[in-house]
Amino acid sequence: MMDSYEFNKIAGSVLGTLVFLMFLGIFSSTIYYAPKPKTAGYALPEAAAPVQAAAPAAAQVTPVAQLLAAADAGRGAGVAKQACGTCHAFEEGAASRLGPTLGGLLGRQIAGVAGFSYSSSLVERAKTDKVWGYENLNAFILNPKGYASNTKMAYAGEKSDTRRGDLIAYLRSISKDAPPVPAP
Repeated sequence: MMDSYEFNKIAGSVLGTLVFLMFLGIFSSTIYYAPKPKTAGYALPEAAAPVQAAAPAAAQVTPVAQLLAAADAGRGAGVAKQACGTCHAFEEGAASRLGPTLGGLLGRQIAGVAGFSYSSSLVERAKTDKVWGYENLNAFILNPKGYASNTKMAYAGEKSDTRRGDLIAYLRSISKDAPPVPAP
């Protein structure tokens, strides 16, 4: 058990330390004096008149003939598995997953897999583009939201021309009704 003498020694050292720190703070504020500012805060520059932003330039899409000239369907199978395999099947006539099957895509009607619920923008796009061809597929893979604004597809797009060309070559290889490759 602690006697009162031990308790007084501990309490005295704690209080002494606190008094020392208090005097140290007072002493340091006299050495490092900072005058109070006349006005609180900072003077900010006036807001400039809003500048009319130029419309962003449309993304330059590399022609498909140029992409397919150096494309490899074998590499495209790897790209498809990595980028599309989670949501899409690749066998023609396979059941839809989160997305419709990609087997037989080229030459097929846009938004044309029976029983799959497509986004309204893709259904609207099907009225003008009709079928999946090389150019519209290239534009869709490059920027799905740019091609069909409210597409349900979460894929951000493939910016690499090489990977996009390989993917289109692979999709062509699994599409029996694919149109002929355009001449470069």
